[in-house]
Amino acid sequence: MSEEQSERKIAVIFATDVVGYSASIEKNENQTLRNLKDCRKILDTLLAKHKGRIFNTAGDSVLAEFNSAVSAVECSTQFQDQIRERNASSPDEKKMEFVLEYI
Repeated sequence: MSEEQSERKIAVIFATDVVGYSASIEKNENQTLRNLKDCRKILDTLLAKHKGRIFNTAGDSVLAEFNSAVSAVECSTQFQDQIRERNASSPDEKKMEFVLEYI
């Protein structure tokens, strides 16, 4: 093996974004930001549990890295389940939906 070869790393990138975020901000900015903060608490807890690492955020989107595809899928599944539970017990103005992708 050549000394010039770079070290290889397996990573799964998890990307999430709020559905209809711009329209929600226009309708009620303060409520939308409170909702996002509540949902981020859920996501941050799950990322820590599954050893995901946030490496970029922009407004309503989050990019996180996992060393394991299994961990990324488990984290995203639990996130969607918890958001679904939150939405089921919340009035319409507090509901949020997320799109999740793996890169």
